Amino acid sequence: MGVWHFIQDQVLGMKWLNELIGRGLSMLGLDVGERIGGSIQFFLYDVIKITVLLCFLIFVISYIQSYFPSERSKKILGRFHGVGANIISALLGTVTPFCSCSSIPLFIGFTSAGLPLGVTFSFLISSPMVDLGSLVLLMSIFGAKVAVIYVIVGLVVAVVGGTLIEKMHMEKYVESFILSAGGVDIESPDLTKCERVQYAKEQVVSTFKKVFPYILVGVGIGAVIHNWIPESWVEAVLGSDNPFGVILATLVGVPMYADIFGTIPVAEALLAKGAQLGTILSFMMAVTTLSLPSMIMLRKAVKPKLLALFITICTVGIIIVGYLFNAFQFILI
Repeated sequence: MGVWHFIQDQVLGMKWLNELIGRGLSMLGLDVGERIGGSIQFFLYDVIKITVLLCFLIFVISYIQSYFPSERSKKILGRFHGVGANIISALLGTVTPFCSCSSIPLFIGFTSAGLPLGVTFSFLISSPMVDLGSLVLLMSIFGAKVAVIYVIVGLVVAVVGGTLIEKMHMEKYVESFILSAGGVDIESPDLTKCERVQYAKEQVVSTFKKVFPYILVGVGIGAVIHNWIPESWVEAVLGSDNPFGVILATLVGVPMYADIFGTIPVAEALLAKGAQLGTILSFMMAVTTLSLPSMIMLRKAVKPKLLALFITICTVGIIIVGYLFNAFQFILI
């Protein structure tokens, strides 16, 4: 346990970095115990920590992803049927890009290739919600137990959601140009290790440019919550005394746009202020899975009835997960 706590606190959580920044700010005459000094410390610490983890995780995940280009993924998914196909699709979503907008083009490609609609929706749900990056980042704040359970329940939501859509036979609510596009069988090129490393490096640069502005915004919001908003306010709205906290957090998260890296600092600040664990996770899942820009993109591929069903299934699933985490928070943290 001592080794794991060291990994969680000093390697993933980088507590040493927070202390180093605090000492540096104190040498400059800033009191980190005051609001302004504390806000600057929180901002610098979280931006650096998340950026380091972001670049490392993108590199690792992109290297893995180089073995699963869309053509190969289609072939893998095509070998499975029934709930098993939904499970494989949800698992495949964990090694794909970080935000829902990045996942929709792949969803369209899979659907055009003739894969079952429920299978492609399982992928679409799991891809932004439970990627490998979320597992490591959640470990750095909430611990391994919470992170692993979060990923498991996220996969369950993806599998159940995709299965429900499959059972309801919603194919007629996919836009006709998607269904008529057809799939093109292209053999995936065999990359060398050096080419895979180069691909991973390019993905680091590309994704970092897209994500970094949201990190700055998320950390900025987190710093304000952490140092300027009274704890009593957060507890009143998102604490155990408000039975509708999970629903409120989910509804607030839906119109926002960010990925797991942008929501982590906000979640960290809310937890420190007394918000319930399930309420925080519901907010994160809503932001990453049901962001307004991604729903606008998805509307181009599916008709309103299917889009409404997808949003309803995800929202209900996220709310249920939030209440379950709140109910068992005392044994998880």
